[in-house]
Parts: sequence; structure tokens; C-alpha cells
Amino acid sequence: MSPPSSLAIATGALQRLIKEEASYHDELKAQEARLQKLTNSSDEDGNHDWNIRQERTAIEQTRAVFPSLKQRILEAQENVKRQLEEGENSGADEIEVKRAKELLENME
Repeated sequence: MSPPSSLAIATGALQRLIKEEASYHDELKAQEARLQKLTNSSDEDGNHDWNIRQERTAIEQTRAVFPSLKQRILEAQENVKRQLEEGENSGADEIEVKRAKELLENME
């Protein structure tokens, strides 16, 4: 089996970053729901304020990931576009070219 082409590698990296971003969005929603639940509940075990602070810290840390992740996605997107242009000129595998084009279209 031949090694994957640079277009396939670039496309896979972009897909991974997109999935990672979706995962962080899901995590943020879950953290916000936990914070809401904590703020609406009573202080049964004596560390209510600490739990709320911890959850807010976790939310801030998750939000801090997004700017650098978006930058990495943009860079990966440009890399796929560049590899796609080179691939079309060098006769890359049609399936890989199609997969890369579909991924770029879905991002827009």
C-alpha cells in the first residue's frame, strides 16, 4: 500500500481540527449547563462557592482554546487549498481531490 499523499494528510488534519472544535463547543455547553445547575442549587456540602469558581475557571479555559484553534483551522484550510491546487496540476487521486473539495465546500 502506498503512503498517503500530502493532500490526504492535509485533508485529514483539517477534518481532525474541525472535529476538535466541535468537541470543544460541546464541552463548553456542558460546562455552562453544570454552572447553571450549580448556581440554581443550594449549598449542601459547604463548598458551593468553590465549585462555582472551579466551573467558571474551566469555562474560561475552554473559551481560551478557541482563538488559537480557529487560527490552526484557517492555516490547515489554506494548506488544503494549496495542496489541492498542486494535486490537480500533478494528477492526484480523484477521490482525494473530491474529498478535499467537499470538505472545503462544507466549511463555507
